Amino acid sequence: MISANGVTLRFGKRTLFENVNITFAPGNCYGLIGANGAGKTTFLKILSGEIEPSQGEITMNPNERLSVLKQNHHEYEEFQVLETVIMGNSDLYSIMKEKDALYAKPDFSEEDGIKAGELEAKFAEMDGWNAESDAAMLLTGLGLETEFHDKYMKDLTEAQKVKVLLAQALFGNPDVLLLDEPTNYLDLEAIEWLQEFLINFENTVIVVSHDRYFLNTVCTHIADIDFGKIQVYTGNYDFWYESSQLALKQMKDSNKKKEEKIKELQEFIRRFSANASKSKQATSRKKLLEKIELDEIKPSNRKYPYIHFEMDREPGKEILFVENISKEVEGNKLLNNISINVQKEDKIAFVGPMGLAKTELFEILTDNSIQDSGEYKFGITTSVAYFPKDNTAEFQKDLTITEWLMQYSKVKEETFVRSFLGRMLFSGEEALKKVNVLSGGERVRCMFAKMMLSGANILIFDEPTNHLDLESITALNNGLMNYKGVILFTSHDHQFVQTIANRIIEITPHGIIDKRMTYDEYLESKHQ
Repeated sequence: MISANGVTLRFGKRTLFENVNITFAPGNCYGLIGANGAGKTTFLKILSGEIEPSQGEITMNPNERLSVLKQNHHEYEEFQVLETVIMGNSDLYSIMKEKDALYAKPDFSEEDGIKAGELEAKFAEMDGWNAESDAAMLLTGLGLETEFHDKYMKDLTEAQKVKVLLAQALFGNPDVLLLDEPTNYLDLEAIEWLQEFLINFENTVIVVSHDRYFLNTVCTHIADIDFGKIQVYTGNYDFWYESSQLALKQMKDSNKKKEEKIKELQEFIRRFSANASKSKQATSRKKLLEKIELDEIKPSNRKYPYIHFEMDREPGKEILFVENISKEVEGNKLLNNISINVQKEDKIAFVGPMGLAKTELFEILTDNSIQDSGEYKFGITTSVAYFPKDNTAEFQKDLTITEWLMQYSKVKEETFVRSFLGRMLFSGEEALKKVNVLSGGERVRCMFAKMMLSGANILIFDEPTNHLDLESITALNNGLMNYKGVILFTSHDHQFVQTIANRIIEITPHGIIDKRMTYDEYLESKHQ
């Protein structure tokens, strides 16, 4: 159990949290949510002791152990994978190192023997003899097989390092587990394994995630950061959303009735306050009017962009034909005779662990890479808009957001572009920011704006939900569900894939698995 007692955090004149009192109980998984900039990661850092609050304190049983998912992927470069995982339990790891150092001494004394005996007892009490096998099980569950366990961290890919750091956080059954975006870089199979792990985890979990399906699956409670406060709701993300929207609606309805009553009373007072026979009634209504108080409805920090894709023209029957495309990169066969016939009604999700293969296919289809063999052909009535996984090159110019988007607008009027940017949450001075200083989420919203202006009838997205908050993901999800054209996309967001795709393609080392069905149906067929 861990508690925040009267926690306030200020940065200069800005107050991020004000007098937060909250207890996170064992056996519960809390999803910590809030708009970008609300302070989710900062609050986790306060709980872990990395940041000191301006006021208040964090309390936790001194005999309990807290574990945190590390965000520095290069912190353990010179350590082996298995050792890095075991370092998640620092007490156990220090005993292991001290024990090994004693046994390695050339002049091992009787005193050393007594000390070693004490360490062995502690080691056994902490289940140290199972440490390596437990660490290996976590790694394997996350999709990192035994061939990687003895490698050094510096020799792993970024995605593999994330899995090791996640295994490190989960290792040794911590009493309190703090996870900041644990599903980033994970493939859908690893996310599924993590969900199962957290469902069965019996201690306290506090998790920040932009994956709605993940929050719905693992969370017993939602801790919502808004207005500088944290309010806890029992239930998962969908329950929080319905509850919060219902509460807001009830407050608005209540205020509407009160406003109607106020108008009615004011009208009576205006008409009859000068009338002697009605003066008593007018006075009583004045007193009644004074007692009516409207509920204070604070403006939420949450903002939803307006994402809506329209086709300039409907495509004909021929959309895209891919025949026997193969591609090898640095000796690694990514695509092996891939053939796909894309139909007019297709919303295709490309899934599976071969992330580089999916990206390479999209790069080939958008003329950013050349296949080794095979060919592809788009229909003559098609037009394509592409969202690449890495959009860095798009934002190297010394332009404002308005100037940048103007390049892609058919209407070359600043007022039109500015109003369009306003829908994407770049209003006022925001639209004059330089594109080369934008955050990841801001760049993604700019790319969506560019694609919306294109009027394309084929949209290709490579991991579009990365860097987005829950509100923007929801807006994009709804926008693509309503889009009438063809979509080819990849995503690690389960709900995003399930609600958009009507066809699933998994790229494997030997070719593709192609099923016309929903994602949940596809997973069910694989399990069977």
